[in-house]
Amino acid sequence: MNHRRHCPPPPPRKRRTPLPWEHPKAHAEEPQVDERLRAIMQHPSYREADSDPAFLHEDAARGVRLQVDYLKAELVLAAHGIERTVLVYGSTRLREPETAKRELASAREAAGSRPDDPATARALQLAERREALSRYYEVGREVGQRVGLAGIPGLAILTGGGPGAMESANRGACEAGAQTVGLNIALPREQYPNPYVTPGLCMQFHYFAMRKLHFMKRAAAIVALPGGYGTLDEVFGALTLIQTRKSAPIPIVLVGEDYWRRVFDVDFLLEAGSIDEEDRDLFWYAETAEEAWQGILDWHERNGSPLLPSTATDARP
Repeated sequence: MNHRRHCPPPPPRKRRTPLPWEHPKAHAEEPQVDERLRAIMQHPSYREADSDPAFLHEDAARGVRLQVDYLKAELVLAAHGIERTVLVYGSTRLREPETAKRELASAREAAGSRPDDPATARALQLAERREALSRYYEVGREVGQRVGLAGIPGLAILTGGGPGAMESANRGACEAGAQTVGLNIALPREQYPNPYVTPGLCMQFHYFAMRKLHFMKRAAAIVALPGGYGTLDEVFGALTLIQTRKSAPIPIVLVGEDYWRRVFDVDFLLEAGSIDEEDRDLFWYAETAEEAWQGILDWHERNGSPLLPSTATDARP
C-alpha cells in the first residue's frame, strides 16, 4: 500500500469494520448470555452517573448538586449579559390594588351576613390590611419600570420569581420592554413563577443557599417591599453580609416606613447595644418608586460607582 498518498478522513462515528465489543458474546460460547447481560446492563450501577437520578440524589452526591445548582444559573445569567441587578423582595401575599378591593368587598359582605362570627371578622381585618398594603404593589411595579426604562447595559430587575411583590417588579420591567430575572426555589408544594419573568431568565433552585448567593452576587441595590419571613430572611442576610463587609456595601431601601418600623425596631437594637451607630445607616426608608430609585442612583454617584453612564446622569427616568 502506498502510504504516501493522502487518506480520506474517516466517518466521525461509523466504521467499516465493527469493533469486538459492538456485539454480545456468541450464544454458542455462552448459552445464558442474554440473561447475564440483561442483569448487568439493567442494574443501576451500569448507568452513566449523570443519567442516574437515584445516584445524583444520594447524600454523598450533595456537593455535586450544589455545584450544578450554582453553575446553571451562572451560565444563564452570563449568556444574557446580566452583570448587575436591582433586587426586589417582598411578600408573595401582596395584592394588586383591584384584587385587594374585590377581596375587601367580599369580606365586608361576609362579615355583614355573619356579624357574630369571629372567623369572618378576622377575614375582614386581614382584607382591610391587605387592601391598605396593596399600594406597594404599584410601587414595586414602578420600580421595575424605572429600572427597565433606564436602559442601563447589563442591569436588570431580579426577584424570587414568585407572585405578589416579586411579580410587581418583574411586571414593571416587562412592561418597559426590559429583561427581567426570577429565581424560583423548589418547594414541597409546587409553585408557579409569575408570568412576567423573561423566558430563559427564570431559574429554579434546589438549595436556598445557592439562590441566596445569586441574589447577592450581582446586586447593585435592594428594594424591600413589605413582606414576611422570606423577605426578612433576605434583608437581614444582606444587612449581615454588609455589616461584616463580607459583601461590599450597596443601597438597601425599605419601602413603607410605618410597616418596617413595626417589623424591625432598629433603634431598640442600637439602644440595647446589639448594633453600632453606623449599622443603622446601612439602609433607609422610602414611600415611592421615584424616591427609592433616585436614592439608589444618588448613593452610587456618591460611592463612585454610578449606575447611569456619565452622559445620561441628567436624563434619569
